[in-house]
Amino acid sequence: MIYRLFYIGILFILLSCQSDDSVSVDSNEPNPTEASTYFPPINTNDWENVSPSELNWNVDKLSELEDFLIQDNTKSFMVLVDGKIVVEEYYNDHTVNDTYQWNSAGKTLVTATTGIAQQNGLIDIDNKVSDYIGTEWTSATIQQENLITVKSLLTMTSGLDDEPQLVIKANLVSLSDAGTRWAYGNVFQRLMNVVEDASGTEFETYFNTELAAKIGMDGFWNNGFIYRIYHSNTRSMARFGLLASQNGKWDGEQIVDEDFFLESTTTSQDINPAYGYLWWLNGKSDFMLPSTQTEFSGSLIPNAPADMIAALGKDEQRIYIVSSENLVIIRMGEATGSEENFALSSFDNVFWEKFNEVTN
Repeated sequence: MIYRLFYIGILFILLSCQSDDSVSVDSNEPNPTEASTYFPPINTNDWENVSPSELNWNVDKLSELEDFLIQDNTKSFMVLVDGKIVVEEYYNDHTVNDTYQWNSAGKTLVTATTGIAQQNGLIDIDNKVSDYIGTEWTSATIQQENLITVKSLLTMTSGLDDEPQLVIKANLVSLSDAGTRWAYGNVFQRLMNVVEDASGTEFETYFNTELAAKIGMDGFWNNGFIYRIYHSNTRSMARFGLLASQNGKWDGEQIVDEDFFLESTTTSQDINPAYGYLWWLNGKSDFMLPSTQTEFSGSLIPNAPADMIAALGKDEQRIYIVSSENLVIIRMGEATGSEENFALSSFDNVFWEKFNEVTN
């Protein structure tokens, strides 16, 4: 009896040690998505590929999807899974080296750069915009202007008139107190001035040094009369999409603070659930769109995965990101002829209907 109790005790200890070891090993394992993600080198054009057939995609449906994209004036279409290129196609005389404008999809580049400036200790997004660019940058009262924080610009809740396109003081008229009205307007570009004044360098220089060069992006900001728009080739757009799919991390280096990035891609205010920090969010109960104060019920893009986030630009410049599937999709091109909107259009839901047929 004593020997039996002795052996039972030994067995219990061994099993306990096994259990503890198991917990220890599991807790130290890397995130499976992060561990399996490929990152292309930043100084070469090399990029690993995986074929659609290896992923058991329906190649006939993929061909139909490409026909749809060509008919809708697409210039380039790229799909990454686990960071590897599954599809990379160029249409209508566009090439791998040609650049094209991101339009409002480039807002997300401004978000990321603002986050980097904060992690570098240059700004605090909860501070007033006037702390960085000076007072009287709007035509609002000083009391109204003092309510506008850097976060107000990131969330499109400055309360300033969203109708005028040109961002000059005379057009920056207050329609409501900051935080009480969501409206999609160009005043977000004052974020570039915040970064410039806080860093003491041109926005493009800061962006190139702190973000673009670290992930191998190659492009430029076009300083037009009304606003600055980023231009790049399709692969550079895909590189940023890949960075975003990993919550701001690139090949082991945290380029954009992860907490900030997660804030950027979750509902940022209680007026438009489908909006983060200049990122569009799918799968919410309702949403608002540019140029209207109407609230629409349902998901932003019903045919897309609920956890998708997106950078949406005029004429259907698109970065779709589905982190749960380690999926990044890029579309660049001219206007598709869908319902006109600075962000969402009927193109999005039709695209996802056809893309689902490819992967399901």
